[in-house]
Amino acid sequence: MTDPEWPVLESETEYETGWYDGGYDRVEQPDGTEKRYYWADLPPAVIVVAIDETEVIFVEQYRPTIRRTCLELPAGIVEEGEDYTVAAQRELEEETGLRPEETVLLQTFDVATGVLRHERAIVVATDLQPGSRNLDDNEFLEVRRVPKETAIDMAREQPANDATLEGLLLATYDGYL
Repeated sequence: MTDPEWPVLESETEYETGWYDGGYDRVEQPDGTEKRYYWADLPPAVIVVAIDETEVIFVEQYRPTIRRTCLELPAGIVEEGEDYTVAAQRELEEETGLRPEETVLLQTFDVATGVLRHERAIVVATDLQPGSRNLDDNEFLEVRRVPKETAIDMAREQPANDATLEGLLLATYDGYL
């Protein structure tokens, strides 16, 4: 099915945070009426399913937004012009001190398409070697190793994280877990 584009009559960025931009598009709907559709525009991100023989590598960190500590897969923003697998290697090493010898891009997809302009990728990283940990000034996280067979169960414990569940489910579906 091909959907015709709805004419954008106005596009307005209402705020810029340095982390993301927010605004709206005023569009003409198929019935001729006009409506504002609000959005937040975030840079692309990568989620890393790092597998070390019998374990999956997680990071545990406090998330001020929800005021809870979360068990998550390593993840981060993809830098301008950076390939998803290269971003995965960089983020994994920065957050965990582990450097993968192998990376495979499983999937890219748009996230929360009703409100976000945000692409996410899931990358599997294997053959992990010691590297150099280099946390950002807002990262206070602990590395946690979880047995492969309990990784999804651990990720489902509250507070569950969408990116972690997506990554583990795709890795399981593709035969990595």
